[in-house]
Amino acid sequence: MSQYQIQCEAALLAGDWERATQAALAWTRYPASVDPRDPRPHFVLNVAHLMNARFAEAWASHAECLQGAEDIALVKKWVEGLLAQHADDAPAHLIMGLFLAQSGQSEQSLQSYKEAARLAPQSAYPHYFLAQIHERAGHLEMAIKEYREAVRLDPAYAPARTNLGVAYQEQGRLEMAIPQYREVIKLNPNDAVAHANLACALAEQGKTQAALLEYQEALRLNPRDGEVHFALGGLYETKNRPDLAMKEYRAAVEAKPDLAAAHSALGWMRFDRGHREEAMECFNQALKFDPENARAYLGVAKCYASRGKVQLAIENYTKAIKYEQDPQRKNEIMNNLYKEGGTWDT
Repeated sequence: MSQYQIQCEAALLAGDWERATQAALAWTRYPASVDPRDPRPHFVLNVAHLMNARFAEAWASHAECLQGAEDIALVKKWVEGLLAQHADDAPAHLIMGLFLAQSGQSEQSLQSYKEAARLAPQSAYPHYFLAQIHERAGHLEMAIKEYREAVRLDPAYAPARTNLGVAYQEQGRLEMAIPQYREVIKLNPNDAVAHANLACALAEQGKTQAALLEYQEALRLNPRDGEVHFALGGLYETKNRPDLAMKEYRAAVEAKPDLAAAHSALGWMRFDRGHREEAMECFNQALKFDPENARAYLGVAKCYASRGKVQLAIENYTKAIKYEQDPQRKNEIMNNLYKEGGTWDT
């Protein structure tokens, strides 16, 4: 066993994530002393980044340790050995839970997180990661319960507050979601995602001016966020500012060229202005990145209908109906289909 492995294990079991990061980096920098393909130091980095809420870095580390079958097997053997030697230590169970959750064994991770919570009742981490598993499984109330417990144990744990707010918002409980986002902003005023989340919730409440300010702040902090540019464009449309909406949709596709919804939105703005060829180009771009984009199919159908190409219009109305999830919009598209002489077989 190398000194780097010893240092990593000691740091993980102590819950010292910064020391674990430094030890893992040292482990990766000396390939002459270990197998250069060894995924274990990258898994240590993955765990440490998750604990420190560095999620982009955690995802990058995941690619280095938990994608290939051989790597997963090696990490599994190591984590199982660590747990066997330290069965009474909460971090060992937490690490096992993270391994299981990230290697396609989410259901099995539940028991590991619960045992970590039992052994360390003061720790917010097991509840946070347990909540994520419940949320992925569609058990939103159970997820909320665990996120709430994580926040109770550590009121300054911003990731738990963020996810709790998102879970409340998914339930339509905006009055519960908004305070969570505001608390995250108090903890970290430069959290662009928190400002964007707050803006979205305020917009759903109909508080467009307050939402506008939060979206603008999110973009000040992260000007290259295509999703936020797109959301702000939608808000400007509701405020009847098509010029500003167009500007934001353009910024959205510039920042995130594969954002199908923004291409579709640009298509509709151009269609409404009578620029049918440009609109068709935008709708086709949307479908290139999202072949199930109902709004884009509807736009294509409208373009064909305006040219008198009835059969092509019918074909695209039919596709729009197939992929549209909103019942009211689906009925509206059916009406367009029937006007062109088409039929819909349910």
